[in-house]
Amino acid sequence: MHVKSINPVTLLSWIVWALLFVGLPMAVAGWESRRQADTPDRMAAVDAVRNRKPSTPPPAVDPVRVYALERDQAVAFNQAVPFSRDPNPAARPFLFSGTETDLARAIDCLAAAEIYEAGDDAVGEQAVAQVVLNRVRHPAFPKSVCGVVFQGQERQTGCQFTFSCDGALARMPGPAAWARAQDIARGALAGKVYAPVGHATHYHTDWVVPYWSASLDKITAVGTHLFFRWRGWWGTPAAFRRSVDPGEPLIAKIARFSIAHRDAGLPLPGAITPVGDSAEAIAAQARQAIGLDQIGKTVAGVRLIALADIRSFIVELPKGSKADSWPESARTFCAGRPQCRIMGWIAADAPKELPLTLANLAAMRFSYMHDVQSGLQRALWNCAITPRAAKNECMRQRVPVVVPADTGTNIGADTGLAGVRRKDRFETVKIVPPVAPMTPVAPASANP
Repeated sequence: MHVKSINPVTLLSWIVWALLFVGLPMAVAGWESRRQADTPDRMAAVDAVRNRKPSTPPPAVDPVRVYALERDQAVAFNQAVPFSRDPNPAARPFLFSGTETDLARAIDCLAAAEIYEAGDDAVGEQAVAQVVLNRVRHPAFPKSVCGVVFQGQERQTGCQFTFSCDGALARMPGPAAWARAQDIARGALAGKVYAPVGHATHYHTDWVVPYWSASLDKITAVGTHLFFRWRGWWGTPAAFRRSVDPGEPLIAKIARFSIAHRDAGLPLPGAITPVGDSAEAIAAQARQAIGLDQIGKTVAGVRLIALADIRSFIVELPKGSKADSWPESARTFCAGRPQCRIMGWIAADAPKELPLTLANLAAMRFSYMHDVQSGLQRALWNCAITPRAAKNECMRQRVPVVVPADTGTNIGADTGLAGVRRKDRFETVKIVPPVAPMTPVAPASANP
């Protein structure tokens, strides 16, 4: 049998092709498997370095100041600053864990920030609420909702949220706008997250340039508002895990439209017990269901005017009743409630809507409150109308303030209010630094 010889050149070609079609893919597959096996460890090491908590304290939070730029210049400058390419994860749900008193105060502080910063605009209010709660969790800011919102309120200028020190609080929110802001605040404190702003702790409108904007990462825009977070570890989710103080401070500046921040709120020092049962005994009784469906109806001889919140009742006192009988209403309205407050008027002076005005407060005849946790129980009368033998049973007297006729009184109303934050703006007061105007930076050379 004749066997044909194989050309050495041909044999070498076959070997080369075999290596190309078999050996090379196997080698590539092996290299890829090794690379993939190494990638998680390598990336974990990179993340560990990037996310390592620094030994230095949190960044300083300075009063808000902006560059003296014309609106068009500021808009152009802000447009030239690119958005961060890093991930923008949503914040964890915020679950408020304080007492009912603290919750009521936190809701109203958060609602005030929403409506005075964003106006009667649901999207803007949600964004503001998320930034406030992000700050509460960050070690650079106060550890309570009201503390964050009213940080720097003692200053005439330069507070963190300018409405708290620029006079905007002289204008009260409209009832419908205030109720919606409270609902948004209540949802945010119960775990509702506004994801687009991530872990932002700062924001401004696109027609101003704050001094801090160059040192933070621009992460998103909501309408005409730009949101920022700190760079490095202080802007990562790990930095937003600080515990929150159990108590919420009293904010007298919003007492005009917040019952939770009125009359030193709850708890108050001292105890007066002009009713037959103690606060503990009343709270231990079976709770009577009193809801919105009973507004305008008579409950145990007292007409319910409104529910200010889950523990505050605005009532019309029985016609012709004696002042000493008014505390009896506590047994009906406050039964089963650890914290409770009743505010009473006679029919002629009863308030027609919320929030209450100073004139409403001056006409109030009676109030009762208790807080089982602090041991407080107090009943107070309007001694200018109903004198009491014990002066410590007299409520503080108020003088109604007349609002000038040429300005609106309701935020969210259709009247134009100069200096009040509308739905198209978060910031109002522009604190110009005492330096020469900054030369506009061309877009091509703008720093991120």
